[in-house]
Amino acid sequence: MLPNRNAPGRSLRRKRSKGAEIIEFTFVFLPMMIMILVLLDVAWAVFAKATLSYAVRTGLRYGITVTGTQATAASSDLCAMTKARVQANALGLLRGSTGLAKIKVHFWQPPAPNSGTNPTLVDAQADANKPLNIMQVSIEGFTLSPLVPRLFSWRDLDTSSTSIAATSYDLIEPSRDVPPKGTAP
Repeated sequence: MLPNRNAPGRSLRRKRSKGAEIIEFTFVFLPMMIMILVLLDVAWAVFAKATLSYAVRTGLRYGITVTGTQATAASSDLCAMTKARVQANALGLLRGSTGLAKIKVHFWQPPAPNSGTNPTLVDAQADANKPLNIMQVSIEGFTLSPLVPRLFSWRDLDTSSTSIAATSYDLIEPSRDVPPKGTAP
């Protein structure tokens, strides 16, 4: 024989457990929401760092292979073309003139073989972008605001930004058609 579902004891227990279900839900829901929001914030920071690193590497690969013919056809110079390529690959994180100002292009002269010295910064020289010099593309001064402000007390929200930087460098490719350098950094 099947148990009677309408037994008086059963409905009384069901009514008493309704309040407990709501309390259990809030005990589980609040920590779960906090964990989800922290996970989203960390994922946002990782995404931004990876995007900026990719943009810098892409800009550098483009910059070390640009020729004078390409720069003349674009009515531009090496630094401007490299910065534009970085900005285009930053997925909107470096938009506008403020974003463009955070992109830096430096040129270094490598040390003599077996000398044990450091590379020399040659940004000011007119031929700084000559083949076999080192070109460095970096993003400096980029700050990332959190998606969700962090709570440290009931009165204070932490909305402080995180500073993110990305740098890449490589030797400029040998070429007989060296583009105009432009303004560095």
